[in-house]
Amino acid sequence: MTETDRRPPTARPTLSDVAARAGVSVGTASKALSGNGRMRPETRQRVLDAAEQLRFQPNEQARSLLAGRSWTVGLVTTDGIGRFSTPVLLGAEDALGAGKISVLLCDTRGDAIREQHYVQTLLARRVDGIIVTGRRTDPRPPLKGVTHVPTVYALAPSTDPADMSVASDDEGGARLAVEHLLGFGRTRIAHVTGPSHHAAARHRARLAEDLLTGAGHELSGGQVHFGDWSEAWGRRAAHAVLRTAPDTDAFFCGNDQIARGVADTLREEGRRVPQDIAVVGYDNWDTMALASRPPLTTIDMNLTEIGRVAALRLLEAIDGGTVGGVRTVPCRLILRESS
Repeated sequence: MTETDRRPPTARPTLSDVAARAGVSVGTASKALSGNGRMRPETRQRVLDAAEQLRFQPNEQARSLLAGRSWTVGLVTTDGIGRFSTPVLLGAEDALGAGKISVLLCDTRGDAIREQHYVQTLLARRVDGIIVTGRRTDPRPPLKGVTHVPTVYALAPSTDPADMSVASDDEGGARLAVEHLLGFGRTRIAHVTGPSHHAAARHRARLAEDLLTGAGHELSGGQVHFGDWSEAWGRRAAHAVLRTAPDTDAFFCGNDQIARGVADTLREEGRRVPQDIAVVGYDNWDTMALASRPPLTTIDMNLTEIGRVAALRLLEAIDGGTVGGVRTVPCRLILRESS
């Protein structure tokens, strides 16, 4: 009778028990179970048979040692309120959860020093990979010191084209909004958006102008109205548009907050939405879109899908399949009463 056979029936078998049953060293048993190392096929099979006979199941720590992985992924975000990072995180967890991988969330609050501290902390914990996200779609500098750890940038792509990034198809989103309004016969469309130094505002504005020009129209009022990502700016811009271009029949807005401000002003000015003037927002932020009067037609950036795709790319990279470049995720048009 071996030492293993004399173990109490309720004791959980260990790697040492497997090694003893197979007649090999603990190191050989570890390599055989993880699929690593060179050994005779019959030796590996003997270890696998012993593990099956003993119903051996490694705990998470042992599993990490066997596979050379921590089964954890870091998610670094600059979005403290979670408006954009939470859906991305949920999408990532959906993809990573199937592999029993835990996600460690690190909120940098947009501070470079705090970000570097969290990066060093994640590296010290030997994470298998890192997902980086934020509250803006502007390209961002890559993380420092992570060249040996697979890293994917979600929503805000890396400025390094060799990095792996997943972004929303901003141009496709703007196209959905403008073509929707044109399809309903709206030809005098005003565009009110955020600050011109934000990539999202510039990209959407440029495409809106190009689409209208291609259809034989121009922006109502003759210009893009750049401002803040706020309801207050939406209200001010709507007043300005109605003064300079009273025949405006639609607003395409850079986000749902602006769109809600525009809708409020139109209602106060006695303009019916959508009968007189249609309004389309961007982001599909339920808190804003559904509370607006009327509820907003808007563009959904598909943030959860961005997170899911980013996690899948990260898993591919962890398995050695790194492919750089930006992969875009299509937006969706969410139809509601404002258009």
